Formats: sequence, structure tokens, C-alpha cells
Amino acid sequence: MYDYPHTRAANTRLWSLIREQLGYGPAELTHGSNPWDIWQSPELVFSQTCGLPFRARLYDKVQLIGTPDYGLTGCPAGHYNSVIVVSSTSTIQDLKSLKGQCMAYNEGLSQSGWAAPQAHLKQANISFKTGLCTGSHKASARAVADGKADFAAIDALTWEMLRANIPEITDKIRVLDKTLPTPALPYITSMSQDAGTIANAVESAIKSLPTSARETLHFKGLVRLSPSAYLKMPLPTAP
Repeated sequence: MYDYPHTRAANTRLWSLIREQLGYGPAELTHGSNPWDIWQSPELVFSQTCGLPFRARLYDKVQLIGTPDYGLTGCPAGHYNSVIVVSSTSTIQDLKSLKGQCMAYNEGLSQSGWAAPQAHLKQANISFKTGLCTGSHKASARAVADGKADFAAIDALTWEMLRANIPEITDKIRVLDKTLPTPALPYITSMSQDAGTIANAVESAIKSLPTSARETLHFKGLVRLSPSAYLKMPLPTAP
């Protein structure tokens, strides 16, 4: 899910190490295909999905391998949260000021971009307007920076990557608040695979990654969360 130009080489190295440990699997990662086709393929060996698609549609069709730990500040191992961002020039100064404001979101089946901010604002009894469906966290951040939306929620790891690689966008927005941590984006495999063996291979691969690749991907390790950690969270209202 964190497949960007600056992470491509590190992700390729990760998969090569996993494949080396397993002794089987495709020679290369698949890029650019429909994720739902990949996630639901009976031949799937290794992929990453978002927590919301997992609990909404995939939990009974795939096996959970484990959850990467990105070592995010304020989050337990294997968890992440979202930063709620507004324009640097916005007069919005606190969460209550988001009432009636327009939120850009990457997609309706995004935990970090849709479900998490919806739950966060609902708990605070703050209603908001649904704005642009942008297709990506980067596009949501740009929408706020360009004044096409009042705010957006960006997952914490993506936020760190955007800050490091696209400051021309992030310098125009600021963090207003953070959502509560939820389980991070899980690794999955098909029902035909041995999930435990793959999890062991992933753990070994992460440890074997060169330091530079591990830092690029922000890896601290693999956490064996159970499916219930995801399924216990309520489904959000659709956009």
C-alpha cells in the first residue's frame, strides 16, 4: 500500500527476501493492477490491504499474515493513526471549528482517510460536509493545500513520507489534530497458502533488509494481530 517511487526499490528488495525465505512465489511484485483482483486471487501469496477493506469485505476470503510495525509516535506496535490537516492559512484553530466544513477523502473504503476521521468527529459530536473523493492521500493533501477542501485525514506514515518527499504540498498545510490509533494495514494471503510460514518469512525478511531499505519503509518489525483486532471496529457510514 505504500508503493511510491521512493519506496519501489525497498519494496522490491523486501519481496525478494520473502521469496528467498519461502522458496516460491512470483519473481516480481505486481504493480498497477486492480487491488481487488489481487486481494481476492486464489493464487495470492503476499499483499497488503487497508484495515477497512479487510473487515468490510475480505476477512472471510483471505488469511491475515500479520501487521507491520512502523514505530509511529503515540501508537502501539502494529498500529497507526491519521493526522487531520488544514491549510496553513486557514482560520480553523481547533477541532470544533471543523463543524460544517468540507472534508476531502481518498476513498470510502479507507480506514485512515474516511473511517478514522468520521469516528473521531462523531465522538466529538462534530458534523462535516463530504467533499472531494480524491483517490489518494497525496491528492487529498493537495486539495487542502489548493483550497479545494477545508480539511482531510492523512495516515500518519503517509504524512511522514509526504513531508520528506513532497514539501511543496506539506508546507502549505498543518496538522490540526490526530485520530486514535487503530491496527495498521495488514498483510494478507489467500486461503490456499500457509499464513504462518509466510509470516515467518516476512519477519526474517524485515530483519535481513539493509538498514537504508528498512528506514525507507519505516519498518520496526511484524506484529501478529488477530483478525478480531480489526473486526471489532464498527464499519463507517458510506460517503
